[in-house]
Amino acid sequence: MPTTDYLRISLIDRCNLQCQYCMPAGLTMDYVQRQDWLTRQELRQLLTEVFIPLGFDRFRLTGGEPLLRPDLVEIVADMAELPATQDLALTTNGILLAAKAPALWQAGLRRLNISLDSLNPQVFQQLTGGQDRWHQVWQGIQVAHGLGFAPLKLNVVVIPGVNDQEVLELAGLSRDRPWHIRFIEFMPIGNAHLFADRGWVDSASLRQHIRQHWGLEPGQVRGNGPADVFQIPGALGTVGFISQMSECFCDRCNRLRLSADGWLRPCLLNETGQIDLKTPLRQGKPLVYLRQRVADLVAAKPAINYKMRQSGVTGAYGRTMSQIGG
Repeated sequence: MPTTDYLRISLIDRCNLQCQYCMPAGLTMDYVQRQDWLTRQELRQLLTEVFIPLGFDRFRLTGGEPLLRPDLVEIVADMAELPATQDLALTTNGILLAAKAPALWQAGLRRLNISLDSLNPQVFQQLTGGQDRWHQVWQGIQVAHGLGFAPLKLNVVVIPGVNDQEVLELAGLSRDRPWHIRFIEFMPIGNAHLFADRGWVDSASLRQHIRQHWGLEPGQVRGNGPADVFQIPGALGTVGFISQMSECFCDRCNRLRLSADGWLRPCLLNETGQIDLKTPLRQGKPLVYLRQRVADLVAAKPAINYKMRQSGVTGAYGRTMSQIGG
């Protein structure tokens, strides 16, 4: 197992889209109340007194949709100025990005992952719960590119019969732009009925499809995540594949996930072993106690990943992808 040094932090459990693969239509969401979110001060305390002393130095801010968090820019500035921070990134659906990207850049953020599941505005609208937001997302991507965010990664969840016919066009975005396209296998988290109905496209099939059309060679840019990275010959960017369903990458998983309400989760694909950090923090428990609890979870992570992964693959979850933070 690699060193566990990467923390994904969900800042908010709500979103401004109803994407069918993370917030299925018709689902009643029980959102965490704002007073139950980890505050900016609590988050900084956990980072400086618990996570960083344990070796965590790479951080990604997620949601829900993190751009909805009112104090996001201040949180980014706090984290960017920590001497231990080696990498700071943010994942967004891009709707609010055009307006907020300049302030985030000024605060010290340099890396972005943006969801872009289709280049067709009508298909995008279908995927995002009937909301016509494609042009806003595309504008956000252009603004971020213009500011210099790099690497700029575009996340694509491929769903058979919906957007799988766009794979070549999406991969082609990397040819004349220094963008990194990431194809992600559709996961059964909070959407078991949709998963059963449509299934997912395995990464090997996508790679072969792209290879036959564009060609593929090993990528020269490596990230901090589990993606297998390739490059279309002569391309400025890369094409990556995240294969959590078809190609187990537990041996490469170096991350934990912290929810907006303070639950720490060792594995995205199942809910085993997660611990509550917010409650003991607000009760005034010694920080050394919290640090030890996290250290114990890090030590248990390999067994949770390998031995209990299948319990998650079957699709039984108490939270949706939007609530977990991906």
